[in-house]
Amino acid sequence: MAETTIVLYLFKRLHQLGIRSVHGVPGDYNLVALDNLSEAGLNWVGNCNELNAGYAADGYARIKGISALITTFGVGELSALAAVAGSYSERVPVVHIVGTPSTISQKQGALLHHTLGNGDFSVFANMSRNIASVLVNLNDPSTAARDIDRALRECYVSAQPIYIALPTDMVLRKISAKELETPIDLALHGNDQETERDVIENITKRIYAANNAIILVDACAIRHRVVDEVHDLIDKSQLPAFATPMSKGAIDETNPRFGGVYVGSVSRPDVKEAVECADLIISIGALKSDFNSGGFTYRTSTKNTIELHSDHTKIGYATYPCITMKSVLQKLLNTLDFHKIRHTESAKSAPPVLKNEEAEKSNSQEITHSWFWPHIGNWLQENDVVITETGTANFGIIETRFPRGVTAISQVLWGSIGYSVGACQGAALAVKESDPSRRVILFVGDGSFQLTGNEVSTMIRQGLKPIIVIINNEGYTIERMIHGEDAGYNDIQPWKHTKVLETFGAKEGEYANHVVKTRKDVDNLFKKGNEFSKANKIQLVELFMPKLDAPRALKITGKMSETLNAKMEE
Repeated sequence: MAETTIVLYLFKRLHQLGIRSVHGVPGDYNLVALDNLSEAGLNWVGNCNELNAGYAADGYARIKGISALITTFGVGELSALAAVAGSYSERVPVVHIVGTPSTISQKQGALLHHTLGNGDFSVFANMSRNIASVLVNLNDPSTAARDIDRALRECYVSAQPIYIALPTDMVLRKISAKELETPIDLALHGNDQETERDVIENITKRIYAANNAIILVDACAIRHRVVDEVHDLIDKSQLPAFATPMSKGAIDETNPRFGGVYVGSVSRPDVKEAVECADLIISIGALKSDFNSGGFTYRTSTKNTIELHSDHTKIGYATYPCITMKSVLQKLLNTLDFHKIRHTESAKSAPPVLKNEEAEKSNSQEITHSWFWPHIGNWLQENDVVITETGTANFGIIETRFPRGVTAISQVLWGSIGYSVGACQGAALAVKESDPSRRVILFVGDGSFQLTGNEVSTMIRQGLKPIIVIINNEGYTIERMIHGEDAGYNDIQPWKHTKVLETFGAKEGEYANHVVKTRKDVDNLFKKGNEFSKANKIQLVELFMPKLDAPRALKITGKMSETLNAKMEE
């Protein structure tokens, strides 16, 4: 019988799932494992630190569907946990592999480096237990293959991180290779047929009875892979469709039925009216966090809402556990008589180019958020990958109209500043592997960039070519909008951003820097067809904005957050 090693079995399974690059940082408890990556057809990225590696793995997974991260025991894995927690929060499937001391050392409670010195080798895994869908320890060759397959399936299906501990003395232990001949079964468990029939019947009746139904798409529609079904439902039903900040890009924004981004009271007035006046809302993959819901200001009726989720369905006040949305959507597409669906003009599609009329009329050359974000939509092109940092960029991109096929990556729920730079590296690498013709564009504030800017070094090392737009607005503007406009703790040390690429080793002729201070500068640089827009080298744009300027949505949400933070128990 053909044999392999535990580590090769694991790595070949990663390869079968579509992973081609593994993020992480080497450490003495994972070095032998890393020796085997190339044999399994995997590329080692080698990040600047484990936190960056975790962010990068998250960005990679949002393009490829799943990713892998390798760290060493204790010091390495703990450095990555803030990133892994973000993936758990935002429903992103990351396989976190941790090289651990040998099973013998662990049984003996040896006083090893990278431990707490108390003989407890389970403490770090326990820290990950609440941010991992599954935690397995590959300390038994007889069950290793089964444990690996079970964990990887759970990672993919649950769309959340898993934790795999790989002791040093287990790495090269021999196991059967037979199971590798059969791909891991990634199919969802079927819904109970009788319950599902009842659900479909109830949903169908409600859709036929509605005079003004709409579709509201949220983040979990992306994470749980029902975007194709969503597009079919929009096209066949011709119902108006709206996105949320976390699902930006999930709906084709060139579709005439696309109505805009709904963020509760923070929404544009026309979007707010269209959603809140609907007599039926078909909500798909909702994740109603504060920043995603306009500070919990949804004004929609539970009675008039159908909620489709990855693990349950709600129709009005009735909940159907374990009735998953993918199957329900597929059944609806096959059973609905679309001629029976009523339509009104009360929910009109968003204009092809969103504009801020007041900003457009201004004669000022100052680059404001109200002018920039609607403006930049004219420059984006089909299939771009747009990454926005927690802060002004996340809120500003709401006002940008996307061309067809744009993928938006942001971290609205977890909101860890610095996330976007690592995520850009991971996303750009995934794009390079799958479709190098796609452009990758990062919008990040100068404050956030200081947390993880060294990951630009990895981008250069891996030959990636993103366009990095650093918004220079003198510090933490999102924090200023919440509290402390002029507080010193929201200030930062100014950096010479145009020296970054050179400092990190970019070769002459293989990079470019641009400084943008006026609206005319924006128009001259962000012009379709010019050399800059071809994105054939790594480029950094330093774009200057006023210190206390912010997107409309952030100004409103910031005040809401300050109020929520200050609430005292009644």
